[in-house]
Amino acid sequence: MKASIFITCICDSFYPHVGEAMVRILEKQGVQLDFPPEQTCCGQPALNSGYWEDAREVGESLLKAFKNSEYVVAPAGSCVVAIKEHYPRMFAGHPEYQRQAQELAGKVYEFSEFLVKVLKVEDLGARFPQRVTYHSSCHSRRFIGVDPHVRVLLSNVRDLEYVPLTHEEACCGFGGTFAVKQPEISEAMVDEKVRNILETKAQVLVGTDLSCLMNIDGRLKKQKADVRVMHIAQLLDEGMKT
Repeated sequence: MKASIFITCICDSFYPHVGEAMVRILEKQGVQLDFPPEQTCCGQPALNSGYWEDAREVGESLLKAFKNSEYVVAPAGSCVVAIKEHYPRMFAGHPEYQRQAQELAGKVYEFSEFLVKVLKVEDLGARFPQRVTYHSSCHSRRFIGVDPHVRVLLSNVRDLEYVPLTHEEACCGFGGTFAVKQPEISEAMVDEKVRNILETKAQVLVGTDLSCLMNIDGRLKKQKADVRVMHIAQLLDEGMKT
């Protein structure tokens, strides 16, 4: 099987080690990977802010980058949702681009979704002897339903103690440009999220969207909380080395 890595902006700029972990895991499953160098931002910030013309211009580059890909795998559900849910509508009135958008929407997957749904892999033989809780990101949960995939992957990690997070489905307050436009509300939301995380006494918070994890991690660090924040790919990759 062949797949292309869609690295996403935040992963590429701030968390390249997450992309590396994702690549190691997929290659161990026999997936032949490539990385189209011409890929860009998916346009989600502009799209979510209502600037569809700007988002469309950026999106055209992404369509070209993955035009010949068999599958496309990304470490962020929100970017996958932007492509799956919004691209076909965003390119309405542009027949050729709309066709390409529909094709891309049908072959792009969030990482954990790709593992479980496409590769049919639920157990990676990982071991992670720590207390772990899970933050369910808004886009990933509501649009592409990745939670069951994450849960089955975590349930098969040896010695991992899973602790449910109260209101795990509640937004962390990031919401892309929302955090910039409504900082007071955003701060109150992430404070509530952090309180719930600390109540679990978990050593690790795991998630699937780096923007959410970055927001929560920043608040935890500001409160000097001893909680490690990890992407699901990091946890699995680290666990496979033990």
